[in-house]
This record gives sequence, structure tokens and C-alpha cells, in this order.
Amino acid sequence: MLARVHDATMTTEDSLSRERERAGVRVSRARALRQKSTDAESVLWRRLRARQLADARFRRQHPVGDYIVDFACVQKRLAVELDGGQHAQQDALSYDTRRTEYLKSEGWRVLRFWNHDVMGNLEGVLEAILCVLQESTLPSPQPSPASGRGSGSARN
Repeated sequence: MLARVHDATMTTEDSLSRERERAGVRVSRARALRQKSTDAESVLWRRLRARQLADARFRRQHPVGDYIVDFACVQKRLAVELDGGQHAQQDALSYDTRRTEYLKSEGWRVLRFWNHDVMGNLEGVLEAILCVLQESTLPSPQPSPASGRGSGSARN
């Protein structure tokens, strides 16, 4: 009986060790991607960094689960992805779809832009990001007084 408990502990420790190793690989990969950013990523990053857009703090090449998003506003759960021509290929499209579905399942909103949009219409891209940032800062609607919640008086 004691051996089984020990085996279960070893399995949990092994699992934690593997997870930490995977997390370390994701962080290392994210660091490498930051050093090799595309022109479009560099252009957008200059406008997102240092809370320049709606005072939102963005991170670049930020790990989320098994994925690394190009730009992330963690506080607003907003991921901004830039796609080059390779993302138009079928295998990349299916990967991007799986990745987007995963991020959505984790509560992230995902915006995708083509690199040429960033290079040719940066203000439009920033406007789209700003709209989403402002949407997520709107106060949630108060319950209707008719429902009996949210009003100062009691219903009889």
C-alpha cells in the first residue's frame, strides 16, 4: 500500500517537473522571438509599448498556455496577432484556428492583422485595438430595477 502512495507522489512530481520544463521552453522561445521580430511587429510595438495606447500595458511574445502571442494585454485579456503571407496557407490556417479557439476558451479576445495592414494602415490597426480596449473598460450594465435587484427600494 505504501508503495502505491509513493508511486502516485513520484508521478505528480514528474508531472510538475515536465510542466516546469515546458514552461521554461516557452519562455526561452518567447525571448528568442522578441529578438527576431518582424518589421511589422517592431512598428506596432513602438506604438503599444510603455502604455501609449489607452494606458494599456502590452507585452510582446507573451506565453499563454502552449502558445506565444505576438502582443498581449494581460489585464484586458487581449491578444493581438500579426500574420504574414505564410498564414494564408491551409496548414497555418488550421493551426491559427486551433490557437484562437484555445485562447478564447481561456477568456482571451484575439485580434488578427496582416503585416501589410500594420505597415500601410497603422492608425487603422491602432484604432481597432483601441476600440476593443475601450469596450472592455465599459462598466457592466446594472440590473433593471424591475427585476428587484439594483434598486434601492424593496419590491412588495
